[in-house]
Amino acid sequence: MPKTASADGNRPWVLVAIFGAFLTVLFGIYLNFPEMSDEDKLYMKYPRSLDDAKNLGRVLSKYKEDNVAVVLIGVIVVYITLQSFAIPGSIFLTILSGYLFPFPIAILLVCSCSAFGAVVCYMLSHLFGRSIVMRRFPERVAKWQEDVSKHRDDFLNYMIFLRVTPIVPNWLINIASPVLDVPLSPFFWGTFLGVAPPSFLYIQAGSTLEQMTHTNVAWSWNSILLISFFAVLSLVPIYYKKKFKTE
Repeated sequence: MPKTASADGNRPWVLVAIFGAFLTVLFGIYLNFPEMSDEDKLYMKYPRSLDDAKNLGRVLSKYKEDNVAVVLIGVIVVYITLQSFAIPGSIFLTILSGYLFPFPIAILLVCSCSAFGAVVCYMLSHLFGRSIVMRRFPERVAKWQEDVSKHRDDFLNYMIFLRVTPIVPNWLINIASPVLDVPLSPFFWGTFLGVAPPSFLYIQAGSTLEQMTHTNVAWSWNSILLISFFAVLSLVPIYYKKKFKTE
């Protein structure tokens, strides 16, 4: 018992150490960035609004031609950090990716960073949150795990559906999945494929970042129909599986 208590007591420090490692990498990228003017340095910050994203986009675009690797790695590390620790703001980096890079690179970057960042968040939840939740709500968690396990063969399709639609926040999916015993493989690939349709919209909008007045500009009736189509498409295999079983 004392050993368990000691391990639980050390967990916050381990989490701080992991977060510190991410910050160290970010600081290293910042140190390797080319010399900037004092004005540009003011805009080199985490974007919390569309105006911040525009200003950061202008600065990064200015230095990108001669330092494309540093800019690309910087965006990747920041994106994964936000996803890993469930920090809001990745939407602005998705828009920024559409502004800075050609569409194929931007969509691959966003899908990959979302998936890898989600996996880090999944692992952190598994290491630091799962045992706490199971200790406090053992019966309820056991019931949830039993219900979820009935759909084990369709985890990939359900994960794609959840990522495509805004029904459940992505950070909650990342944290809850290890508690509910969702395997890592369908979690990763479901995230990679599922974030593609909504990311497509924001990347397309990012190509006109200078003219954007609100992030909702990416959404229209056509966009909603597109998202709805992919959401339904992700569930079609489940429908046919159940239909064949009944027959």
